[in-house]
Amino acid sequence: MDYIYRQLTDRITGLFKEFPVIIITGARQVGKTTLLKHIFAGQGEYVVFDPVIDVENARRDPDLFLNNHREPLILDEIQYAPELVGAIKRRVDEDRHSGRFILTGSQQWQVLKNISESLAGRAILLELSGFSAAELYGCKSTMEPWIGKWMRNPQEMLAEDSGIFGNEIGIYEQIFRGNLPEARLMQLESLRYYHQSYQRTYIERDIRLLSNIHDYQQFGRFFGLTAALTAQEINYSQLGRDIGLSPKSSQAWLDIMRGTFQWVEVPPYHSNTIKRISGKAKGYFGDTGLACSAQAVSSPSALAGNPLAGALFETWAVNEIRKQCSLLSSPPAIYHWRSHGGGEVDLILERDGVLYPMEMKMTTRPSRNDARGISAFRNTYPNANIAAGAVICCANRTYKISENTYAVPWNLKWGSK
Repeated sequence: MDYIYRQLTDRITGLFKEFPVIIITGARQVGKTTLLKHIFAGQGEYVVFDPVIDVENARRDPDLFLNNHREPLILDEIQYAPELVGAIKRRVDEDRHSGRFILTGSQQWQVLKNISESLAGRAILLELSGFSAAELYGCKSTMEPWIGKWMRNPQEMLAEDSGIFGNEIGIYEQIFRGNLPEARLMQLESLRYYHQSYQRTYIERDIRLLSNIHDYQQFGRFFGLTAALTAQEINYSQLGRDIGLSPKSSQAWLDIMRGTFQWVEVPPYHSNTIKRISGKAKGYFGDTGLACSAQAVSSPSALAGNPLAGALFETWAVNEIRKQCSLLSSPPAIYHWRSHGGGEVDLILERDGVLYPMEMKMTTRPSRNDARGISAFRNTYPNANIAAGAVICCANRTYKISENTYAVPWNLKWGSK
């Protein structure tokens, strides 16, 4: 498979010129190793650690291990050799020149959290996700995510008529494949085996190492249950009820999924910042391909009549927006909103005191009715600085659907900066 350019490339190389340590996290098999080997080909050394084997006695004698390798040094799956962190910290404190170590890991849970805290002020933490739509269709670092232009001026996007990409695949296949690198070019009939293998390895290896969970079959059922609840508010008292799991266990297991990048949560919005944490967060499965597999969706065409289609489209779109926001020099805060009266907005982006409401609708021709949640949000906060709203959909161009709301294609092309 030809190498696909990753949008995080320039940020990694730029920050590595400024800081001695870069920590790159992300779910298993999102391409961390491939990206770093591409960026630093022929430079320094690369070592991957193992949960069982003490590679080159790194855990037993970390200083000797570091003495035997030249910098820049890439240490892959560092959570399996946490003893190295103290040795790295001592070396960085003695000599803070930039570009010394890159650490990677596929979990935020426990060890990586401790690593980032131990190297505070010495390291930069970055997250690599699965492919964005733009990466799949060849957008380079000189191109600006459309979300950046939207937040600057929606009229600018209309004037440019930047068009769309990816219609040769279509949204059903986009969702069914998901965004893991190995799943993108695989034959459709092979995807089921790949996603099942991924889930089995994740549960039997990662979960076994991270927790005291011994009933892997029960965790597998919980994994499938969360896929069915993607794009919904999280209710811990009901989350695991159908499989006989207590609310406390459900929350603990969901924390593990979140810590291993298989689950994302969006906090609730309220005009009083203190109250923003008082409502229910909204949860999203990390990859729609894995969600389809966990829910036994057999093909892209089978999605058309599946009751989860709308939730999976919202999941795909929210994950895409999050990826684009992370590339901005000043990323916005991200919330969702739901009123006691039932008004709802899937995403609220907030930056510089301006609010950008967004709805996700799996339709080719959104109407004013599809923007009623955004209208309810404006009515609830009449004094807030609310920008033009967007309905992310399957249309083939950007256009107005009401006085201050636009239809925006999910696969809108990026433009020049």
